Amino acid sequence: MGSLMVPRQGLSTGIAVRHTVVNMAETDVTRMSTDYADNELELFRKTMDLIVDSDNGTASSTDILNCADSLQTKKLKKRETEHVLNRLVQDKWLNEKNGDYSLSTRCIMEMEPYIRMLYQDQVKVCHICHNVALQCQMCENPTCGIKIHTPCVARYFKGRTDPRCPACEDFWPHEVPDVYRPPSSQSETQSAAKENTAPTPTPRSTAQARRTKRS
Repeated sequence: MGSLMVPRQGLSTGIAVRHTVVNMAETDVTRMSTDYADNELELFRKTMDLIVDSDNGTASSTDILNCADSLQTKKLKKRETEHVLNRLVQDKWLNEKNGDYSLSTRCIMEMEPYIRMLYQDQVKVCHICHNVALQCQMCENPTCGIKIHTPCVARYFKGRTDPRCPACEDFWPHEVPDVYRPPSSQSETQSAAKENTAPTPTPRSTAQARRTKRS
């Protein structure tokens, strides 16, 4: 049976004293309890706190390092924290870009029930796909405030010259990104380059061409 330690008060799942133990036995997240130590799991949970509490769905490496010094299980040194973060990225629980960390697609998909339960008052769902929305755009109408994932924004508003909020019809003031298209494989790129490149004539073939022209 796997469990993820959650130092959060106010939840009655598991043992609600100073730590709440959320039973994850029926989910793929159970694997984390066998792959990571208790303090590493606590660091991951604190990283999730930072990400969910942020406006842009990311947590800076500096903020995460500060959390590592206040772990209740066992404190982690800077180098140890960096090693854990690298493992979480390699195992595809987190994404990292320019020192900022966000929850990966795998993490959100496999841990969505847990995220919804733990952060039920903080997490909103995407108005288009109805999944947990962390990195997204939000309607600026104070009476609306729906969130839409960035990829969903790209698909929903594609080709629209006057983008409007799908809920309240207010003008959508954010930049609409392009629809993401995965890059072609390296072999396809190389073959296309070969097809579009004329063969370089050898000195012998050039000389033969000149003799043929004179005759």
